[in-house]
Amino acid sequence: MSVAVRTRAQVGIDAPPVLVEAHYQAGTPSFTLVGMAQTAVREARDRVRSAIKNVGFKYPQGRVVVNLAPADLAKYGGRYDLAIAIAILTATEQVDSRHLPRLEFLGELSLYGELRAIRGAFCAAATMSARVEGGEGVRLVVPKGHCAELAPLPGVQVHAAESLLDVVRLLQADVLPPPATLRRPPPGPPPRIALSDVRGQVHAKRALAVAAAGAHHMLMTGPPGTGKTMLARRLAALLPPLTDAEAVQVATVYSVASRPAPPFGVRPYCDPHHTASAAAMVGGGNPVVPGEVTLAHCGVLFLDELAEFQRDVLEALREPLEEHAIAIARVQQTVRFPAGFQLIAAMNPCPAGYACDEARCRCTPQQIRQYRTRVSGPLLDRIDIRVEVGPVPDEALWQRVPAGSDDDTLRGAIAAARTRQLARCGKPNAALAAAEVDRFCALEEEATALLRRAAKRFGLSARGVHRLRKVARTVADLADADIVGTGHVAEALGYRVRQREV
Repeated sequence: MSVAVRTRAQVGIDAPPVLVEAHYQAGTPSFTLVGMAQTAVREARDRVRSAIKNVGFKYPQGRVVVNLAPADLAKYGGRYDLAIAIAILTATEQVDSRHLPRLEFLGELSLYGELRAIRGAFCAAATMSARVEGGEGVRLVVPKGHCAELAPLPGVQVHAAESLLDVVRLLQADVLPPPATLRRPPPGPPPRIALSDVRGQVHAKRALAVAAAGAHHMLMTGPPGTGKTMLARRLAALLPPLTDAEAVQVATVYSVASRPAPPFGVRPYCDPHHTASAAAMVGGGNPVVPGEVTLAHCGVLFLDELAEFQRDVLEALREPLEEHAIAIARVQQTVRFPAGFQLIAAMNPCPAGYACDEARCRCTPQQIRQYRTRVSGPLLDRIDIRVEVGPVPDEALWQRVPAGSDDDTLRGAIAAARTRQLARCGKPNAALAAAEVDRFCALEEEATALLRRAAKRFGLSARGVHRLRKVARTVADLADADIVGTGHVAEALGYRVRQREV
């Protein structure tokens, strides 16, 4: 007898359908698994055999052939165990098959028949939540441990099971019971790290507010101990909360990642060490897993000691900074991950870190030049805001500032500016395309003249001019201005050309 059971594979953050076909016939006992199954999938033979026996069913004493279709799609992991076990039990007529067309199965089996959680269940459920057959959504059978993870998905229909025996009982029922009631977890607490903890640095704080309001990339340069890292870590607290769609995107990314996900609705914050490889930064491996640029999607990617990163790692950031996505090409497949992160970087002005202090710095001009050129011009051209973070004045260092002072006011101004942008063009200013810059970033006549003179004097590229206009538009939004004026352009110029030599 032959039977087909539906499940889903994992390719990046996509979950393409897979059909598990099982055929049983009398003969010499054997188990054959075909369909481009990798090592962990082939090992399902022993897990499935033990699980079937330990829950009280008979493992067939004949020839069993299991095919995972499509055959040209590589299959990884233990996610197919449950579907294989159900297919074998159905092919040997130990389980009724009438409910199979309405169900898909995901889960790894233990030797005793217990169901274990897998990676990518959120991706499969997100794909299925939009699928409708006969007016009723297809239901997903998953381990019970996935209930909290899948709860935020609207419209998803899930049957949660603790063991293979629970799934068999579900299939043996005359009528499928209603799907499980999933309780959506409460929103995670927003990060409350006060910007007032950073003493002094008024100019850098203003630049950080502009970056937060328009989702602009930012580079801070200055000697060690001046507050660059503290400023970067407080950016996430200034950003508006995630929308429901963005929260689902973040949960989808972390569903296939190897690290714990942030609380649902909280923006991710990633700060990889400067020894990270290119594969760790953009993603890779076999199977392909997301890298730091994807794990920071809808959040913040902080690169401390920017000039200490390997050259190939920094150059790999060019495309995701522009496209907000990363395509990882391999011989057998190309996987595309989202990468809509906001980059915040920090670096010292020289190898010793004290180029601004002749009494403490012993670096030669050539050493300083070589150090700064580790960050290429094309990468710098994609960073909208560059600000110097100098030493903290003595009076600011010892001044007592109440915790959270003016932070709520600043968050409100940033949220209002972001609301203006979404109402005007449906996206933050930093995400505007070239044609949209002309449409939404209109300048006053005097502001246009100032920008043209500055572009000629400082040799700004076409990309640089467009990005400068977007920063000026954000400055105007913070000031609640409809038209970008001369003062807004002047402030944006201060962020763009102050460190052009870096």
